[in-house]
Amino acid sequence: MGAGTVWAGIAQVATLVLLLVLAHRPLGDGMARMYTSVRHMRVERGVYRLIGVDADAAQSWQTYLRGVLLFSIVGVFLVYGMERLQAVLPYDLGLPAMTPALAFNTAVSFVTNTNWQNYSPEATVGYAVQMAGYAVQNFVSAAVGMVVVIALVRGFASRRSGTIGNFWVDTVRTLWRLLLPASFVFAVILIGGGVIQNFLDPTAVHTLAGATQHIPGGPAASQEAIKELGTNGGGFFNANSAHPFENPQPWTNLVEVFLMLVIPFSLPRTFGVMVGDKRQGYAILAVMGVLFLVSLVAMTLAEVSLTGSATQAAGAAMEGKEVRFGILGSTLFDTTSTLTSTGAVNSMLDSYTPLGGMMAMLNMMLGEIAPGGTGSGLYGMLILAVITVFIAGLLVGRTPEYLGKRIGSREIRLAALYILVTPTLVLLGTAVSLVIPGVREQVIGTSIANPGNHGLSELLYAFTSAANNNGSAFGGLTGNTTWLNSALAVAMLLGRFVPMVFVLALAGSLAAQDKVPATAGTLPTHRPLFVALLTGVAVIVTALTYFPVLALGPLAEGLVR
Repeated sequence: MGAGTVWAGIAQVATLVLLLVLAHRPLGDGMARMYTSVRHMRVERGVYRLIGVDADAAQSWQTYLRGVLLFSIVGVFLVYGMERLQAVLPYDLGLPAMTPALAFNTAVSFVTNTNWQNYSPEATVGYAVQMAGYAVQNFVSAAVGMVVVIALVRGFASRRSGTIGNFWVDTVRTLWRLLLPASFVFAVILIGGGVIQNFLDPTAVHTLAGATQHIPGGPAASQEAIKELGTNGGGFFNANSAHPFENPQPWTNLVEVFLMLVIPFSLPRTFGVMVGDKRQGYAILAVMGVLFLVSLVAMTLAEVSLTGSATQAAGAAMEGKEVRFGILGSTLFDTTSTLTSTGAVNSMLDSYTPLGGMMAMLNMMLGEIAPGGTGSGLYGMLILAVITVFIAGLLVGRTPEYLGKRIGSREIRLAALYILVTPTLVLLGTAVSLVIPGVREQVIGTSIANPGNHGLSELLYAFTSAANNNGSAFGGLTGNTTWLNSALAVAMLLGRFVPMVFVLALAGSLAAQDKVPATAGTLPTHRPLFVALLTGVAVIVTALTYFPVLALGPLAEGLVR
């Protein structure tokens, strides 16, 4: 790459960091006030009366969990119903109903904040389903992730309360005070940048070759804003954020990256404010920042390496990338989308170099904690912090403590179970797809376009993306089959809600404790030593679990090349 291109990429990263720094304190403090305020807005009180909720009643973790599950299950049924009845809905664009398996997979996908798409949106889904189904779930699924982490933070902050807040109040506030107004503002900004917002039928145009092409329209900007802000990722068009109607210019690309990162990178500030020690938030933020930077550098180097004659001739690995974004604009976007739970892409990950594609997988295999999705990234990092202080306590022979709460056998069992859920789903799903007679033949013969090491990578990536609620994909995999629609839907459901069970159970256990005073043997969790320990645990406990299967997929493919 030329020096000008390199400096332009550095300028993008510097601008992004500046924007995140400027937003970190006001947004983090604002979210802390939002979740700790005892006052209810008039419109919020109306919602509480409508759904029959006592807004001043605090809930135990079991009641809070029932709210999360009930709310989400109802969402699955509603979205599934709209997809199956699409032909009778307004603005259906003449499109038929989805098949049952695809409808189930997609409904689960949007409710779990995964947004995995086994279909081409502009050829499959009308505007009514896009707006009333998918866009609504983009808001509420993001809100669910945020309120779960706030419940965990309350567990650390409270003293023998036994309660962790009110799910319905937290959700309504998240939607009304944060996600809705912010999405409106940024949708207008994106419209100014060229993202389309209309209700036009596809426009027929005649190409120079004499063929007829249908150019889609649609209310894309209003969905694009919450797609990124809520770390959802589902594209209004099949090309996702590589499509010029979704992401027209380099500066809109930067805005979309900012939207994916701004809430996850501000939540550590909220955490620090709510537990009464802002230094704790800065320590978590430092770990997130280090992991993000390392991943970005590694992916970028893999894509600009001139190791083969083809890439030397092209100047870098430009296959599957938009020229208007270039290498650095692509790797910045895709590092962000796979380290958060967004899953949006502005380039084709299946066309990345083997090591570049492996970095996208590793970002998800880390648990998407740097900074992770809206809420899910922070609670994943706090679970790792609990494991870190437990390991440190074993090293010095003391009962571990974190933020004044003892980490006993119950707490560490819940944390360990949380860590084991996702690798189990990823590895078991991949293995089962390749060993069950009948399924194996379908997967290899129909779904995997590239047999061998890269084909394994495609399948592994799919289950990694589903279980981690990311939603991005290696495009060479055909997922719209009965087996993959069903198996990936199960992975998405279990990968979303089973970890939430352990997070809320941990929150309840911590909330029931009193705080213990710090002593000379207490590990300071705001200093560089803890930052280094937590970073090491994040890599060793999570990423290394997948090393054997990575050695069979992207690592083997990279060595062959």
